[in-house]
Amino acid sequence: MASAPKPQLPLFYNDLLPLNSRDHGDHVVTAFGDASFLADTHAIPLTVDEFVDAQRNYPIVFTANDSPLPIALMGLNEGVNTFIDKENKLEPGVYVPAYIRRYPFILAKLQSDSEDMSLCFDPKSGVVVEGKEGNALFEGEGEERKATEYTNNILEFCRRFEESGQRTKAFLEKLTELDLLMDGEIAITRNDMPDKPFVYRGFKMVDEKKLRELATDKVEELNKSGMLMLIHAHLFSMNLMRMVFERQTAQGKVPLPEAKA
Repeated sequence: MASAPKPQLPLFYNDLLPLNSRDHGDHVVTAFGDASFLADTHAIPLTVDEFVDAQRNYPIVFTANDSPLPIALMGLNEGVNTFIDKENKLEPGVYVPAYIRRYPFILAKLQSDSEDMSLCFDPKSGVVVEGKEGNALFEGEGEERKATEYTNNILEFCRRFEESGQRTKAFLEKLTELDLLMDGEIAITRNDMPDKPFVYRGFKMVDEKKLRELATDKVEELNKSGMLMLIHAHLFSMNLMRMVFERQTAQGKVPLPEAKA
């Protein structure tokens, strides 16, 4: 089957192939040698199920488009990931978003007129290969060949990710319904440049003023649904913007601040 058109591919994916026992019966999955595939990515898609874990390490904001989605900021500027070292290794001990852990696999629709989704992978990732060393994707021979427990676990992980995506969509729809999102702007001043703040825009965040003014019944609804906790996790995480900025500064990756108008 033909690969998906490249313009439609999600972040990280350079190609997509449906996984099947006929073409990939002898394939295994090896470990990534490094994290170079995300080294130039500053914003990682996030699901609401990850907010509590992710907010310990990254600012959580929302994209500024018409259908905002949550993202974890690993850097404040395009192409800057402050959690990847010079050897393209991910800093140990930090939370790794499920979007990263899922790669190179993904559930995707193979037919535009069908809702059915198939387990696919990026053949250009370099970790799904023919060989004996690694985690086998299939076991058995010929028509008796079937998916291994490892493959079934991958499939289940991708299914849970999609389900979490639906909960994330519902959360953003509620924020939009309550008009709680506003255009975000963060100004950070360095001690050695007090008159030239570094201003970051191009994202959305929850408007704390509107949240405080929300009707009691609406707040109770958010609380019972668990969404209020997610909002607080997002707001608490915003304190990490300066931490990420300081990481960029230490790594020499902070561009010149905007000139004053």
